[in-house]
Amino acid sequence: MIDVSKIDYSILDRPEVLQAIFHPRTDISSGGDNNAPEISVPVENGETVGSKFHLAKNSYPNILYFHGNGEIVSDYDDLGSLFNKFELNFLPVDYRGYGISSGDPTVTGMMRDCHYIFEFVRNWLNQNSYTGPLLVMGRSLGSACALELAHNYREQIDALIIESGFANASGLLELLGIDLQAINFREEEGFKNVDKIQGFDKPCLVIHAEKDHIIPFSDGQKLYNACPSKEKEMLKIPEANHNDIFFRDLEGYINAVKRLADLAMSKSNH
Repeated sequence: MIDVSKIDYSILDRPEVLQAIFHPRTDISSGGDNNAPEISVPVENGETVGSKFHLAKNSYPNILYFHGNGEIVSDYDDLGSLFNKFELNFLPVDYRGYGISSGDPTVTGMMRDCHYIFEFVRNWLNQNSYTGPLLVMGRSLGSACALELAHNYREQIDALIIESGFANASGLLELLGIDLQAINFREEEGFKNVDKIQGFDKPCLVIHAEKDHIIPFSDGQKLYNACPSKEKEMLKIPEANHNDIFFRDLEGYINAVKRLADLAMSKSNH
Protein backbone atom coordinates (compact mmCIF):
# COMPACT_ATOMS: atom_id res chain seq x y z
CA MET A 1 0.00 0.00 0.00
CA ILE A 2 1.25 3.50 -0.75
CA ASP A 3 2.12 6.02 1.98
CA VAL A 4 -1.32 7.53 2.59
CA SER A 5 0.04 10.19 4.94
CA LYS A 6 0.96 12.20 1.85
CA ILE A 7 -2.68 12.35 0.71
CA ASP A 8 -3.93 15.78 1.71
CA TYR A 9 -7.18 17.43 0.63
CA SER A 10 -7.32 19.87 3.53
CA ILE A 11 -8.29 22.64 1.08
CA LEU A 12 -11.68 20.86 0.87
CA ASP A 13 -11.92 19.79 4.51
CA ARG A 14 -13.65 22.93 5.73
CA PRO A 15 -17.18 22.84 7.13
CA GLU A 16 -18.96 24.64 4.29
CA VAL A 17 -17.42 22.26 1.73
CA LEU A 18 -17.93 19.07 3.75
CA GLN A 19 -21.60 19.93 4.31
CA ALA A 20 -22.06 20.20 0.56
CA ILE A 21 -20.08 17.09 -0.41
CA PHE A 22 -21.20 14.60 2.24
CA HIS A 23 -24.72 13.68 3.32
CA PRO A 24 -24.18 10.82 5.79
CA ARG A 25 -27.02 8.58 6.95
CA THR A 26 -27.08 5.98 9.68
CA ASP A 27 -28.16 2.47 8.71
CA ILE A 28 -31.35 1.55 10.58
CA SER A 29 -31.91 -1.71 8.72
CA SER A 30 -31.69 -5.13 10.33
CA GLY A 31 -28.13 -5.70 9.20
CA GLY A 32 -26.57 -8.29 6.95
CA ASP A 33 -27.60 -11.84 6.17
CA ASN A 34 -25.86 -15.07 5.28
CA ASN A 35 -25.44 -14.06 1.66
CA ALA A 36 -24.43 -10.49 2.45
CA PRO A 37 -22.65 -10.26 5.80
CA GLU A 38 -21.91 -6.82 7.23
CA ILE A 39 -18.17 -6.35 7.58
CA SER A 40 -16.44 -3.48 9.38
CA VAL A 41 -13.24 -2.52 7.57
CA PRO A 42 -10.49 -0.96 9.72
CA VAL A 43 -9.09 2.24 8.24
CA GLU A 44 -7.04 5.07 9.74
CA ASN A 45 -6.85 6.24 13.38
CA GLY A 46 -8.92 3.38 14.75
CA GLU A 47 -11.97 4.21 12.61
CA THR A 48 -13.96 1.62 10.69
CA VAL A 49 -16.16 1.79 7.61
CA GLY A 50 -19.08 -0.52 6.99
CA SER A 51 -19.52 -2.79 4.02
CA LYS A 52 -21.71 -5.63 2.83
CA PHE A 53 -20.28 -8.49 0.86
CA HIS A 54 -22.95 -9.90 -1.48
CA LEU A 55 -21.32 -13.23 -2.28
CA ALA A 56 -22.58 -15.86 -4.70
CA LYS A 57 -19.63 -18.09 -5.60
CA ASN A 58 -15.89 -18.11 -4.95
CA SER A 59 -14.96 -18.18 -8.63
CA TYR A 60 -17.15 -15.24 -9.73
CA PRO A 61 -15.75 -11.77 -10.50
CA ASN A 62 -15.68 -9.42 -7.50
CA ILE A 63 -16.87 -5.80 -7.75
CA LEU A 64 -15.60 -3.39 -5.07
CA TYR A 65 -18.11 -0.53 -5.14
CA PHE A 66 -17.89 3.07 -3.85
CA HIS A 67 -21.32 4.73 -3.84
CA GLY A 68 -22.57 8.30 -4.15
CA ASN A 69 -22.70 10.94 -1.43
CA GLY A 70 -26.24 10.50 -0.09
CA GLU A 71 -26.28 6.72 -0.19
CA ILE A 72 -25.36 3.83 2.12
CA VAL A 73 -24.49 0.23 1.36
CA SER A 74 -27.93 -1.04 2.42
CA ASP A 75 -29.44 0.96 -0.45
CA TYR A 76 -27.73 -1.58 -2.70
CA ASP A 77 -29.17 -4.78 -1.21
CA ASP A 78 -31.44 -5.34 -4.21
CA LEU A 79 -28.68 -4.61 -6.70
CA GLY A 80 -26.37 -6.97 -4.81
CA SER A 81 -28.90 -9.78 -5.10
CA LEU A 82 -29.33 -9.03 -8.81
CA PHE A 83 -25.59 -9.02 -9.43
CA ASN A 84 -25.36 -12.38 -7.66
CA LYS A 85 -27.93 -13.80 -10.10
CA PHE A 86 -25.70 -12.59 -12.92
CA GLU A 87 -22.74 -14.48 -11.45
CA LEU A 88 -21.07 -11.46 -9.85
CA ASN A 89 -19.94 -10.90 -6.27
CA PHE A 90 -20.76 -7.34 -5.16
CA LEU A 91 -18.91 -5.56 -2.34
CA PRO A 92 -20.26 -2.04 -1.64
CA VAL A 93 -18.47 0.02 1.03
CA ASP A 94 -19.45 3.14 2.96
CA TYR A 95 -17.57 6.26 4.04
CA ARG A 96 -16.91 7.39 7.59
CA GLY A 97 -20.12 8.44 9.30
CA TYR A 98 -22.28 6.51 6.82
CA GLY A 99 -24.27 3.36 7.59
CA ILE A 100 -22.58 1.46 10.41
CA SER A 101 -19.26 3.30 9.98
CA SER A 102 -17.60 5.28 12.74
CA GLY A 103 -16.25 8.82 12.62
CA ASP A 104 -17.13 11.79 10.43
CA PRO A 105 -16.51 12.09 6.70
CA THR A 106 -13.76 14.28 5.31
CA VAL A 107 -12.30 14.39 1.83
CA THR A 108 -8.81 13.54 3.06
CA GLY A 109 -10.23 10.67 5.12
CA MET A 110 -12.21 9.32 2.18
CA MET A 111 -9.22 9.41 -0.15
CA ARG A 112 -6.93 7.77 2.41
CA ASP A 113 -9.50 5.20 3.51
CA CYS A 114 -10.01 3.79 0.02
CA HIS A 115 -6.42 2.49 0.15
CA TYR A 116 -7.05 0.67 3.44
CA ILE A 117 -10.32 -0.68 2.06
CA PHE A 118 -8.64 -1.94 -1.09
CA GLU A 119 -5.92 -3.72 0.87
CA PHE A 120 -8.46 -5.23 3.28
CA VAL A 121 -10.74 -6.47 0.48
CA ARG A 122 -7.89 -8.02 -1.49
CA ASN A 123 -6.63 -9.82 1.61
CA TRP A 124 -10.13 -10.92 2.62
CA LEU A 125 -10.89 -12.33 -0.82
CA ASN A 126 -7.58 -14.17 -0.89
CA GLN A 127 -7.96 -15.58 2.63
CA ASN A 128 -11.48 -16.79 1.85
CA SER A 129 -10.52 -18.32 -1.50
CA TYR A 130 -12.42 -15.92 -3.75
CA THR A 131 -10.39 -16.39 -6.90
CA GLY A 132 -12.27 -14.31 -9.50
CA PRO A 133 -10.95 -11.06 -10.98
CA LEU A 134 -11.25 -7.83 -9.01
CA LEU A 135 -13.17 -4.92 -10.54
CA VAL A 136 -13.25 -1.48 -8.92
CA MET A 137 -16.38 0.61 -9.45
CA GLY A 138 -17.30 4.12 -8.31
CA ARG A 139 -20.51 6.10 -8.66
CA SER A 140 -20.66 9.90 -8.54
CA LEU A 141 -18.52 10.94 -5.53
CA GLY A 142 -17.24 7.37 -5.38
CA SER A 143 -15.62 7.81 -8.79
CA ALA A 144 -12.84 9.71 -6.99
CA CYS A 145 -12.06 6.63 -4.87
CA ALA A 146 -12.24 4.23 -7.81
CA LEU A 147 -9.90 6.37 -9.91
CA GLU A 148 -7.51 6.86 -6.99
CA LEU A 149 -7.19 3.10 -6.74
CA ALA A 150 -6.95 2.56 -10.51
CA HIS A 151 -4.14 5.13 -10.57
CA ASN A 152 -2.15 3.52 -7.76
CA TYR A 153 -2.86 -0.20 -8.15
CA ARG A 154 -3.18 -0.84 -11.86
CA GLU A 155 -1.48 -4.25 -11.57
CA GLN A 156 -3.92 -5.50 -8.92
CA ILE A 157 -7.12 -4.30 -10.62
CA ASP A 158 -8.57 -6.28 -13.52
CA ALA A 159 -11.17 -3.75 -14.72
CA LEU A 160 -12.62 -0.34 -13.87
CA ILE A 161 -16.20 0.96 -13.92
CA ILE A 162 -17.05 4.65 -13.54
CA GLU A 163 -20.75 5.45 -13.12
CA SER A 164 -21.91 9.08 -13.18
CA GLY A 165 -18.34 10.14 -12.50
CA PHE A 166 -16.99 13.68 -12.56
CA ALA A 167 -14.04 14.78 -14.65
CA ASN A 168 -13.12 17.99 -12.83
CA ALA A 169 -13.69 18.98 -9.23
CA SER A 170 -14.36 22.65 -9.96
CA GLY A 171 -17.60 22.10 -11.86
CA LEU A 172 -18.97 19.73 -9.23
CA LEU A 173 -18.07 22.03 -6.34
CA GLU A 174 -19.66 25.02 -8.04
CA LEU A 175 -22.83 23.04 -8.67
CA LEU A 176 -22.89 22.18 -4.96
CA GLY A 177 -22.79 25.89 -4.18
CA ILE A 178 -19.15 26.24 -3.20
CA ASP A 179 -17.51 29.62 -3.89
CA LEU A 180 -14.18 28.47 -5.30
CA GLN A 181 -12.62 31.93 -5.06
CA ALA A 182 -13.62 32.22 -1.41
CA ILE A 183 -11.70 29.05 -0.54
CA ASN A 184 -8.88 29.77 -3.02
CA PHE A 185 -9.41 26.42 -4.73
CA ARG A 186 -7.45 25.53 -7.85
CA GLU A 187 -8.26 22.51 -10.01
CA GLU A 188 -4.80 21.02 -9.50
CA GLU A 189 -5.65 20.72 -5.78
CA GLY A 190 -8.65 18.53 -6.64
CA PHE A 191 -9.07 14.86 -7.39
CA LYS A 192 -7.47 14.89 -10.85
CA ASN A 193 -9.84 12.21 -12.10
CA VAL A 194 -9.01 12.81 -15.76
CA ASP A 195 -5.28 12.60 -15.05
CA LYS A 196 -5.71 9.38 -13.10
CA ILE A 197 -7.72 7.54 -15.74
CA GLN A 198 -5.06 8.35 -18.32
CA GLY A 199 -2.87 5.71 -16.71
CA PHE A 200 -5.44 2.90 -16.73
CA ASP A 201 -5.16 0.84 -19.92
CA LYS A 202 -7.13 -2.23 -18.80
CA PRO A 203 -10.81 -2.99 -19.54
CA CYS A 204 -12.97 -0.02 -18.60
CA LEU A 205 -16.67 0.85 -18.63
CA VAL A 206 -18.03 4.38 -18.26
CA ILE A 207 -21.76 4.68 -17.51
CA HIS A 208 -23.47 8.07 -17.56
CA ALA A 209 -26.99 9.43 -17.76
CA GLU A 210 -27.79 11.39 -20.90
CA LYS A 211 -29.50 14.17 -18.93
CA ASP A 212 -27.55 14.04 -15.68
CA HIS A 213 -28.52 17.21 -13.78
CA ILE A 214 -25.65 17.00 -11.28
CA ILE A 215 -22.65 15.76 -13.25
CA PRO A 216 -23.09 16.51 -16.97
CA PHE A 217 -22.82 13.72 -19.51
CA SER A 218 -19.82 15.60 -20.94
CA ASP A 219 -17.87 14.68 -17.78
CA GLY A 220 -18.40 11.00 -18.45
CA GLN A 221 -17.36 11.54 -22.05
CA LYS A 222 -14.16 13.28 -20.94
CA LEU A 223 -13.26 10.37 -18.68
CA TYR A 224 -13.98 7.86 -21.44
CA ASN A 225 -11.92 9.82 -23.96
CA ALA A 226 -9.00 10.14 -21.53
CA CYS A 227 -8.85 6.40 -20.80
CA PRO A 228 -6.19 4.79 -23.03
CA SER A 229 -7.66 1.29 -22.86
CA LYS A 230 -8.28 -0.49 -26.13
CA GLU A 231 -11.08 -2.39 -24.40
CA LYS A 232 -13.39 0.32 -23.16
CA GLU A 233 -17.11 0.98 -23.47
CA MET A 234 -19.25 4.07 -23.01
CA LEU A 235 -22.84 3.37 -21.93
CA LYS A 236 -25.17 6.35 -22.23
CA ILE A 237 -28.47 5.86 -20.43
CA PRO A 238 -31.06 7.66 -22.63
CA GLU A 239 -33.32 10.24 -20.96
CA ALA A 240 -31.94 9.41 -17.51
CA ASN A 241 -30.81 11.90 -14.88
CA HIS A 242 -28.31 11.40 -12.06
CA ASN A 243 -30.64 9.37 -9.87
CA ASP A 244 -32.88 7.29 -12.14
CA ILE A 245 -30.41 5.24 -14.16
CA PHE A 246 -31.83 1.95 -12.89
CA PHE A 247 -35.38 3.03 -13.67
CA ARG A 248 -34.47 4.07 -17.21
CA ASP A 249 -32.32 1.12 -18.29
CA LEU A 250 -31.50 -1.46 -15.64
CA GLU A 251 -31.11 -4.17 -18.27
CA GLY A 252 -28.57 -2.18 -20.25
CA TYR A 253 -26.70 -1.31 -17.05
CA ILE A 254 -26.49 -4.90 -15.82
CA ASN A 255 -25.56 -6.28 -19.22
CA ALA A 256 -22.73 -3.75 -19.67
CA VAL A 257 -21.30 -4.58 -16.23
CA LYS A 258 -21.61 -8.28 -17.00
CA ARG A 259 -19.80 -7.86 -20.34
CA LEU A 260 -16.90 -6.12 -18.62
CA ALA A 261 -16.76 -8.72 -15.85
CA ASP A 262 -16.76 -11.55 -18.40
CA LEU A 263 -13.92 -9.84 -20.26
CA ALA A 264 -11.93 -9.50 -17.04
CA MET A 265 -12.65 -13.15 -16.25
CA SER A 266 -11.43 -14.32 -19.66
CA LYS A 267 -8.21 -12.32 -19.30
CA SER A 268 -7.53 -13.59 -15.79
CA ASN A 269 -7.87 -17.19 -16.98
CA HIS A 270 -5.14 -16.81 -19.59
